[in-house]
Amino acid sequence: MAKDSGGGDLLPTVDQVAEEAINIGYRFDQKLQRWRQARAVQRGDIPTMLAFDGYGSPRYVRALGRVLLKTRSLSRDTDDAAESIRGWRSFSSVPYAFAHVNIWLGDHEFHLVADKGGVIDVDLNVSMAPGVHSIYMQAEGSEVTEAKVTVVSDQQYLGVVCDVDDTVMVTALPRPMLAAWNSFVANEHARIPTPGMSTMMDRLRRKHPNAPFLYLSTGAWNVAPTLRRFLTRNAYPAGALLLTDWGPTTERWFRSGAQHKVQNLRRLALNFPHVKWILIGDDGQHDPQIYAGFAERYPDSVAAIVIRNLSPTEAVLASGARPSDGHRVISPEGVLWIEANDGASISDQLQATGLL
Repeated sequence: MAKDSGGGDLLPTVDQVAEEAINIGYRFDQKLQRWRQARAVQRGDIPTMLAFDGYGSPRYVRALGRVLLKTRSLSRDTDDAAESIRGWRSFSSVPYAFAHVNIWLGDHEFHLVADKGGVIDVDLNVSMAPGVHSIYMQAEGSEVTEAKVTVVSDQQYLGVVCDVDDTVMVTALPRPMLAAWNSFVANEHARIPTPGMSTMMDRLRRKHPNAPFLYLSTGAWNVAPTLRRFLTRNAYPAGALLLTDWGPTTERWFRSGAQHKVQNLRRLALNFPHVKWILIGDDGQHDPQIYAGFAERYPDSVAAIVIRNLSPTEAVLASGARPSDGHRVISPEGVLWIEANDGASISDQLQATGLL
């Protein structure tokens, strides 16, 4: 707090008040999570390990997973049995903060500690041959769970990064309601695949069978099992989900979705300097700006930028504005830029360039 010339305290600035409010919110969130975890342990909830598909190079593997505390009945749910569980259940489970996790990959064993949200997201220094490998994870007191990791060859020159909401799936609801519906109400049966996108993605997979496919979304880790089932059910290529976490930080009320995407794209450029990425998104939020900025910073890491144009109705629901209301992003020089409303039209343009 500032002081006046007489030594007295001045009123705090607006920024100082906002910063203190965010800090209070963060501390309250952490206290609430500790209370929920203690209550879950008291009522006999048991650790449940969720292993997610990952990726890597011959020199490292990015392992992804999450530890939750669930009632004994929910902890026994397989993916098939869980299909009928609505999305709100994924948020009612309690994250197991700082859980100890064992990971087995090939002949290697690792002992790690989850973060405060129960999330495991770590690069393992391990040598693995290119291809698909099984990774096994177990939290203390949980069953062992399995996922796949795709190790990308140093000779692989192409990869695919794809957004999720409004790109591979469509829900005709305003953005605030969409978040609530997707997270708390709907299961994957209520999500509508974007016309032609799964076919376009499958054609990319067949054209480039060794290319890594990554789904980069601002969605929360809570909905990872539901998103995985949606992608599988609608015949999208298998690939790692790169999601984020909810809740306040020491600097923001909510984590920045744009920052999450920027950081993950930068991570890919640094870890795979030999790979050019086809970046697929939509113009409902910030994908054009994020992808264009990435192309300017890492021009050798971009094969093409593909933007699904939302219809006027979809655009209003997604951002409250018509497509013409926003500032059109100018394609970076030398970058292949493709725009269309559906997967079939995008496929035609990709085919004309030789990428499909």
